[in-house]
Amino acid sequence: MTAPTVPAGRRLPLVLRNRAFGTVWLGQVFTQAAVRMFQVGISWWLISDAASGAGGSAAGLFMAVSTLPAVVLAPLVARAIARFAHRSLLRTAAGGAGAAAAALAVWACASDLPVAAAYAAALALATCQAFFDPCLTTSVPELVDDGDIEAATGFELSTQSLASLGGALLGALVVDGAGVAGLAAGCAAAYVTAALLIATVRFRTAASAAAAGPVPDAVAEAAEAESRAPRRTLRQILGAVPYVRGILLCFTAANLFTTAVFVVMPLYTASVLHGDGATVALLEASLGVGTLVGSFTGARVPGRPAVVGTACLATMAAALAVPGLIAARPVIAGSLLVTGWCVGVIGVRFVALFQRLVPAADKPAFFAVMQAVLGSTFPVASLLFGFLGDHLSAQTLCLVQAAGLVPAALALALLPGHSRSAAGTAAATPSAPAPAQTPVGGAR
Repeated sequence: MTAPTVPAGRRLPLVLRNRAFGTVWLGQVFTQAAVRMFQVGISWWLISDAASGAGGSAAGLFMAVSTLPAVVLAPLVARAIARFAHRSLLRTAAGGAGAAAAALAVWACASDLPVAAAYAAALALATCQAFFDPCLTTSVPELVDDGDIEAATGFELSTQSLASLGGALLGALVVDGAGVAGLAAGCAAAYVTAALLIATVRFRTAASAAAAGPVPDAVAEAAEAESRAPRRTLRQILGAVPYVRGILLCFTAANLFTTAVFVVMPLYTASVLHGDGATVALLEASLGVGTLVGSFTGARVPGRPAVVGTACLATMAAALAVPGLIAARPVIAGSLLVTGWCVGVIGVRFVALFQRLVPAADKPAFFAVMQAVLGSTFPVASLLFGFLGDHLSAQTLCLVQAAGLVPAALALALLPGHSRSAAGTAAATPSAPAPAQTPVGGAR
């Protein structure tokens, strides 16, 4: 006797009807919240307490250290994911991060914490996260049925933003209330919980997938054809889509100024607003909520991607200039809300465009290089604006950010259009889930 079929419209959410995926997803929430809480909390501690004489440089170097492993270790991470069992790699990464955070908590409780120890802990946590995130994305087919892969991937990527927002809200508040020791202890608890959750899950293997049933002939033939297709080099991929290459260059330049907001915000809070951790949390929340709203509404914004992108970059430039002219909490929160909305809209519109313009066989290489190129701007921006923060006022830095976006917006507006190709490819290429990295402001 077969179980009754539940209508698709009345099915439970994937995290509730698939225990394995739901458990791993919960582990991801803990790790994403922990790493973001640590970044915001330590950055605020450096500016407000530990390195008051050179807070900008200290916070900029810290943010650079926190983002370098994901870029530098990309080849090693890819080999590790291909070689080791995914559950073991995820559990080890979360457990290693938990051990590093626990060691920092003990050190902070026992004596005054040197700044170098915070940098070392940030490097350790970022290294573990550099293995955890791509391994989790790769593991989705081992946790869900084939028909649920797209839903699982979309759910995973959307909740990353929510978890990061929650961690950002807590970071500065926990440092103000419990110090670095409390912050590190909270991060350690989150990472250890994630490791324990993942340890309880059984991942599917190739053998179990085969036992689940035969692969449809059409799918098997498509997979075989793709495996036999010659792989193009990155130069060939980008050479075949010059419009996409131009867009990437424009957004790489824009990212140098947009991602600096994560250094400028705490500097502005301390030196201009003379606020505390609650103010940092307010500004982080404004930016994060704006990004989420933009991600959900971006597909409804009318106009071609190049027009929408140009308008969003211009709007971001205006919004980021406002704190340089008006030093009022509600005004700054509103400007960051608008900035975040523009980031979300750009991410949705342009990742969808890339999905349509880039051939299916080239997408893995293309999105890998997109993540590396866009992510590499974060440490550069952190170091540059951290150094400038010790010599220029935070309000001046806001104006520098705004001015830097203007050439990027103009370059995108003057980029030769490729709408015909985009429309033709869209009809032939099914859309796929967007990667975690977005063209502007996506690296965290």
